[in-house]
Amino acid sequence: MLVFIGLGLQGEGISLRGLHEVQEADAVYAELYTSLVPGLDVKKIERQIGRPVKVVGREVIEQRPDEILDAAKSGKVAFLVPGDPMVATTHVDLRLRAAKAGIETKLVHAASIASAAAGLAGLQSYKFGRSATVPFPDNPSQTPYQVLAENRERGLHTLLLLDLRAEKNRAMTANEAIEIMLGLESKLQKKVFTPDTLAVVVARAGSADAIVRANKASNLRGFNFGPPPHVLIVPGKLHFMEAEALKVFAGAPADVVG
Repeated sequence: MLVFIGLGLQGEGISLRGLHEVQEADAVYAELYTSLVPGLDVKKIERQIGRPVKVVGREVIEQRPDEILDAAKSGKVAFLVPGDPMVATTHVDLRLRAAKAGIETKLVHAASIASAAAGLAGLQSYKFGRSATVPFPDNPSQTPYQVLAENRERGLHTLLLLDLRAEKNRAMTANEAIEIMLGLESKLQKKVFTPDTLAVVVARAGSADAIVRANKASNLRGFNFGPPPHVLIVPGKLHFMEAEALKVFAGAPADVVG
């Protein structure tokens, strides 16, 4: 059996059920490259469960997962992942490989940035459109801008995830993402992300020092949000309660209305 267990958004985000499943496992693996988990202490988890946790990288999960799958054929394997299982495509791929090999799988859910960021900002989760990732400048893409344009045309909110290169210990900040989006605006000129665009930055969602700020992009670009992980939200058409929530919970300007 292969059990995918979410670690949530911060170091103590694993659920009691998840911890119980890990304690019962014959082998424990973890990947930490799909997202950052502030405060996560793998050694602490090892002490709690009384066995080692093997941290594996992208190459093992996506190209050479045989070790994990073979262990799951003969015993119970716990696979720890940031956030909520199956949000990352790579986890879906591994589960499919397991299913094709006749291995039973199970999911233990945890908090996800997809719902947490909306909740922290006071935005209604069902009003979000397609999300996208803002890549680093050395791997340019117009996709996040195009996704934003499509969502804004429909009046929907947009969650922009920010690039992460765990192997290089490099995570994009919201400030960098804003500059990249403004650069795309200068190039494509559809007026979907200008200096006057209302944006929301959520930093370290789920942590005690989480920050949520809503303002014009030009006012957010120089703010110090502290260390990543960060995400960027561009609201679409606001309900009056969402507008009020942005003011109360994210310090949005008084002229923001629904």
